[in-house]
Amino acid sequence: MAKSTRPAKPGYRCAECGHESAKWFGRCQECQAWGTLEEIGVPTRATMAKIAAGVPSSPARPIAEVDVETARARRTGVSELDRVLGGGLVPGAVVLLAGEPGVGKSTLLLEVAFRWAARDGAAAPSLYVTGEESAGQVRLRAERTGNVHESMFLAAESDIGAVFGHVDAVRPGLLVVDSVQTLGSTEVDGTPGGVTQVRAVTAALVALAKERALPVVLVGHVTKDGAIAGPRVLEHLVDVVLHFEGDKHSSLRMVRGVKNRFGPADEVGCFELVDDGIRGVPDPSGLFLNRRETAVPGTAVTVAVEGKRPLLGEVQALVSKSALPSPRRAVSGLDSARVAMALAVLERRGGIRLGESDVFTATVGGMRIHEPAADLALVMAVASAARDVPLPPDLVVLGEVGLAGEVRRVAGVKSRLAEAARLGFTRALVPPDAGTIPSGIQAVVTPTLAEALEALHVTDPR
Repeated sequence: MAKSTRPAKPGYRCAECGHESAKWFGRCQECQAWGTLEEIGVPTRATMAKIAAGVPSSPARPIAEVDVETARARRTGVSELDRVLGGGLVPGAVVLLAGEPGVGKSTLLLEVAFRWAARDGAAAPSLYVTGEESAGQVRLRAERTGNVHESMFLAAESDIGAVFGHVDAVRPGLLVVDSVQTLGSTEVDGTPGGVTQVRAVTAALVALAKERALPVVLVGHVTKDGAIAGPRVLEHLVDVVLHFEGDKHSSLRMVRGVKNRFGPADEVGCFELVDDGIRGVPDPSGLFLNRRETAVPGTAVTVAVEGKRPLLGEVQALVSKSALPSPRRAVSGLDSARVAMALAVLERRGGIRLGESDVFTATVGGMRIHEPAADLALVMAVASAARDVPLPPDLVVLGEVGLAGEVRRVAGVKSRLAEAARLGFTRALVPPDAGTIPSGIQAVVTPTLAEALEALHVTDPR
C-alpha cells in the first residue's frame, strides 16, 4: 500500500532575525522581538522524496575542459582594493562591502565606478544605483572627489524591479548598489531592510550577476555591535564579504577580507581619507610610528601583521602615582583583557610594582593591535615608563608573554623583522626559536620576561 502524503509541518520564522521555530511564541527566542513570528511551510521527508530529476542547465564536463578565461579577475583600478579581492572583480561575483555610517563606503565605490568607466568606456560602463541619497547628492560628491565620467551612469531607485530595468537599458560592466538594505520588492511581504526583503533582494541580485556574468558590489549596513545587519544568510549568498573599518578621529581606513571565494580571505587594504576623496596607502607602516631624534620613556615599537601585511606600530604607556584608592587602568587601541594580564605578569614575574599607580596604554595613529605578538612590547613600554628608562630608538620588540613569565614564539618573525629593517631599525628583542634573522638586524633572544627587562636595564632596583 502506498504511503499517504502528509501535509507540510507548520513552522515559524522571525521577520526580524530569521530565526526558525517549530512552535509559535509571542516573543522570538533569538532576538527577543515581540510579535514577529510568521508561519511558514516546512517540507516533510515524504515530500522531499517525491522530487523528480530535472533537466540540467548545462552538461557536466571533465574539469580539465572547463574554460577558466571567463572567471579571470579584472582589476578595479584601486590597487589596495584589488589586493583584498585577490586581483580584482571576477565576472558574476557579488561583493558585500559593510561598514559603519560615514566611514567612506560610498566614496570608495564612487572611485571604483569611475575608474571602471574610465578604463572600459562605453563598451562596459559602470552603473551606480543609490537608494539612500538623491542622484543630485551623489553627483555633488562625485564632482568634489573628481569621479565624473561620461560612461558612468547614476540612478536613484528603491525598487529592485526598477534596478533590473536600468541594467537592461544601460548594460553595464559593473553594478554598484548602495545599499542593499534600502531596496525592496513589491512581490515580497515586509518593509525594505527587513529579513524577508533583504533575503529576496540579495537572491535576485545574485541570480542577475550569475546569469549575465556581471560583477555586483553591494553596500551593507552594520549593527551597533559591528555585525552586518540583516539575516545571516546574506553573507552566505554573496561571494565576497569585506569590512570597511576606521576610527572617526583618524583618516586611516582599512578594508578587511572576511570571506572570499576567489582569493585569500585574510588580506587587508589601507586607505586614507583626504579632502578630495580617498586614496590607497601602499606603505602604511609610517602612519603608526612617531619617529623621534631622542628616545622617550614609555614607548616601544612592535610589528603587527594585518592579513599578510606586516605593519610597524608604536605602543605607548604612562605610569603615574595614583591618589585614588583604586588606581586607573585606561586602554586605547589594545585588548583590555590582554593589557590587564600583561600588567599582572609584569608585577608578579618582573618585579615592577604597579599596585599604587595609574597605568595608561595606547597605540599611535589609531592602530588597533589585538594579537599576542605585541605582549612583550606592551610590557616593555610599561616597564620603561615605570622606571623612567627609555628603550633604544632603533629597537623593535616581538613576543608573546605567558602567565609564567616566559616569552613565547610568534608567527612570521622573519617577515616582521624584514619590514623593520626596511624602515631603519637595527636591533630586535625576540623570543627563542625565532628562526632566520634578516641581515641588518641584531637580535637579542630573551626566553623570559625577567631577562628581557635585565637586557634593557629596566629592572626594579628595589
